[in-house]
This record gives sequence, structure tokens and C-alpha cells, in this order.
Amino acid sequence: MQLSRYFCTAGVLAGTFFFALSLTPMLLPRSDVVQGVISGLSLAAGYGLGVFGRWLWRYLELPIPRSHVKWGVQLAAAFVCVIIAVAFLWQASTWQNTVRGLMGMEETDGLQPLVVGGVALLLFAAVLLLSKLFRRTILLLSGKLQRFISRPVSNVVGLLVAFFLFWSVIDGIFFEFALRAADRSYQQVDALMEAEVEKPIAPTKTGSTESLANWSALGRQGRRFISSGPTAADLADYFDSAPVKEPLRVYIGINSADTPEDRAALALEELKRVGAFDRSVLLLITPTGTGWVDPAGMDTVEYLHRGDIASVAVQYSYLPSILSLLLEGEYGSETARSLFEVVYAYWTALPKESRPALYLYGVSLGALNSDRSFDLYDIIDDPFQGALWCGPPFRSDTWRKVTERRQPDSPARLPVFRNGSVVRFANQETKLDALDQEWGDFRIAYLQYASDPVTFFEPQAFFREPQWMREPRGPDVSPDLQWFPIVTGLQLIADVVAGSAPPGYGHIFAAGHYIDAWRALTEPPQWSENELQRLREYFDTES
Repeated sequence: MQLSRYFCTAGVLAGTFFFALSLTPMLLPRSDVVQGVISGLSLAAGYGLGVFGRWLWRYLELPIPRSHVKWGVQLAAAFVCVIIAVAFLWQASTWQNTVRGLMGMEETDGLQPLVVGGVALLLFAAVLLLSKLFRRTILLLSGKLQRFISRPVSNVVGLLVAFFLFWSVIDGIFFEFALRAADRSYQQVDALMEAEVEKPIAPTKTGSTESLANWSALGRQGRRFISSGPTAADLADYFDSAPVKEPLRVYIGINSADTPEDRAALALEELKRVGAFDRSVLLLITPTGTGWVDPAGMDTVEYLHRGDIASVAVQYSYLPSILSLLLEGEYGSETARSLFEVVYAYWTALPKESRPALYLYGVSLGALNSDRSFDLYDIIDDPFQGALWCGPPFRSDTWRKVTERRQPDSPARLPVFRNGSVVRFANQETKLDALDQEWGDFRIAYLQYASDPVTFFEPQAFFREPQWMREPRGPDVSPDLQWFPIVTGLQLIADVVAGSAPPGYGHIFAAGHYIDAWRALTEPPQWSENELQRLREYFDTES
């Protein structure tokens, strides 16, 4: 039992318990490596709590087992730890396949215990070594300081100085290096000219010879956005030669101009150049961090309006949404606000009877920044028609306030706000027009899934059970999901960072759900339920 010299028995017991709890299901299926990371961090957190508990026990001078009893306690603890770890690892595969089954995914052979355990132990060892180095640094500093000040004061000062040193190294060297490397990498990806994405010839396309924006400056996602989507020929074929128009798409890349204001002004001029304000619908899109616009969301609304629609997006970053939020937290909202202000000012100056219906659209970080693009008091005299925000992050102000102030008998995963005349929510089973109340002229619509960790993560989940866990679960959430202090927070973070799901679950929105949302929000004419079902089946076949 020489290991007892290096490991705390209480810490090992608590760490094993946390390790076991981390194997329980959360919102999304996990790979072996991701599960190993969660389990390793949970093991480290539990071990730390156990060590703290032992210190507190001794500090309170409570009785400690004698040496001849201590060996038996350690042996029993080791036996219990092995039994708990093996039992939960055995059950973990069943839990993961249950989550996959709810999302219509095929079952797998399950988690590989050796991979999960190996990754968890390696991560735990790294955290343990770092904590021991931190403790030795505190002891070294406090020992030096005790020559000049009292022991209690030296311990506090040593702790603060050690924390400052470690944080400076982690934040100032490790994180900065990693973020700079990621920035360079994603910048190169954004500039990549893909051979299959050709420069457009049609003069109404952004990036063409007649365009005000250079093709190479649009960025990778911008070039994809402009070159994709239904053409007039596609629409004519689907609608059997009925009258259709070529959808108009405008995209301004982050390299198209120097400032958000300049890029917004360029976007407006490009909209005017292609005749966007002559269409029936104008869509202001706020893309995700990389500049991505969800094709399922765009293609469906263009079909619903038979091409009589124009859309515009302005890129504010080339980083994934999480990194963009960390490094450029205000840049996205500043860009979205600049675009809205210039387009809204021009739109309000047009005759009301002939101007297009104006809508906002955003997914994930795009939904958050789109929400921040306007002030209700600035538009109240002449409001635009509405907004569709999909998978809004938990930090979205309007979403959070509406959810908190929902009707008491409505669940947090699908709130009913007041009488539903302004704000409405939809998911896989409930549509925006499910309420009997008439929807007003100004409409805000949310499309969200109960299994979406980006929407339902909250920092308080580390120490408090989220309300959405205490209510009847969504159709895509495992009944085996339970809340555990600390562990649940780590699981949710892993789902946010590395989770994946098929369309219609998690943070991936299905074309069929977009069709129902866009139809209820924008009310395109001449659509029967049979025609809508045919469109859903068409996109199901295409995906």
C-alpha cells in the first residue's frame, strides 16, 4: 500500500465517484476520447474535493483511524473504487446508445473502457502534477516570507503570489500561444480558394466582375454562400415552370473593407446594385463566427418564396463561434448593428406599400449578435416584420428574459411568453402556429431543441440543477439524465465544445423544421399543407 504515501484515500474515493457519475448520459452522444476527457476532469475535481475534505477533517481535529485500522480502510476503499468504476463503465455503453436511439442514430459497440480509462488517467495525472507543483510553489514562497512576516500572513501571500504566477503563465503564454496559432490557422482556411467554388459570372452575384465586392475578399464561407443555393432553373423545375425569380444573395467578407461600418455601407450599396429592395422579402443574416450561413435555413426560405427574396450577410470573424466569442466578443454585435442601422435607415425611407418585408435571421452566435443589432425603442415607430433565431446561446439577452418570464405552466425548453402575440418558440414537435392567439405584425421566433447544449448550458449547472432538468423532458433528452454537482457542468461544456448530432437534434437544425418556422413567420402565399409536405420530403431526399 505504498501508493497511500502519494494519494489521498478520501480523494481517490471521491474522485472515483465523480468519474463514475461522468459516465452517465447528458444531451449528446460522446466519443471515447471526449468521454475520457470529461471523466479525467471529473476524477480530478472529485479528488480535489476529497483532499480538501481530509484537510478540513484534520483541521477540526476529528478522530483519525489508527495505523493498524488504516491499512484495512485503504484496502476496502480500493475494492470499492474498482467495483464502482467497472460497473459504471459497463453501463456507459447502454446509456450512450439510449441517447443515440432518441436521435435516430444507429447503435455502436459502445465506449471502449481502455480508451476512456486511459485518457482519463493521463489527464488526471497531468492535473495532479500541476496541482502538486502549485502546492510546492506556495510552500516555497511562504517559507521564504516567514523570515519577515508571520506564518498565517506568509501562507496567504504565498497562495496569492503562486496563483498570480501560474495564471500569468497559463493565460499569458499557453493560452495566448494557442489562440494565436488558432487565429493563424483559421485565417489561412478562410483565405483558401477552393477549386470547386468558381467565381460567379452573373452580374447580380456578389464577387462577379460587376460587383462592388472582390471575390477573393469574401472569405471561404462567403464564397460558398454566394455559389450555393437554388437557381431560377432549380425553382422553375420544382414548381413546374410556374413564375419564379432568381434568389438574390449578398455577402461582404471581413477583408472587403476596413471597419464594420465600411463593410455595412458596402453591403447596402451592393443590395441596391442588385435590386434587392424590389423583392418581396429582405433577410438580414448574422452569420456564425466563421462566417457560415446554414444552407438548410437559406434554401428553404428561398423555395418558400419562390425566389422572390434577397438576403445579405456581413462577416465579422473567421474563427469558430466559441473562439470568436472569447477573442472578439463585441465585434460580432458591432458588425450586426452596423448592418442593421444602414439597411434599416434606407428601408424606412422607402414607401411602405412597395418596400420588402424585412426579417432578421441568425443561428447560434449569429442569433446572439442578431439579437443585439437593434434597440426596440429605435424601431417601435416603424418596426420591421420579425426575426428567426435558431439555437440562441444561453447568453442571449432577449431569449433569457423571455424564458425567465414565461407562463408558469410552460416548460423552460419550450416557453410560452405572455399570450404569444409577439414571441414564440418551436421545436421538433411544436410549431410556431400551435397557439390559438393571433400572431402580431412584429414577430420574434425561436427554433430550439431540448438537446441543444449551446442553448441550455448555464454556469450555475456546476452547483445547481437547471430548471429544464426538473421538468418533463424533451423528446430528444434521455430519461436517464441526472444532475450532479460539478460533473453535470463539465458534461455540458463537453457537449458544447465537442458534441455532435444528426439534423433535427442538438445544435443542428433540420430543413423540415426550418420550413415550418419560415412558413409561420413570413407567411408566403399559395402554400397548402400538401405542398408543404412535398417540400419537406424534397429536402429530406436532398439531405
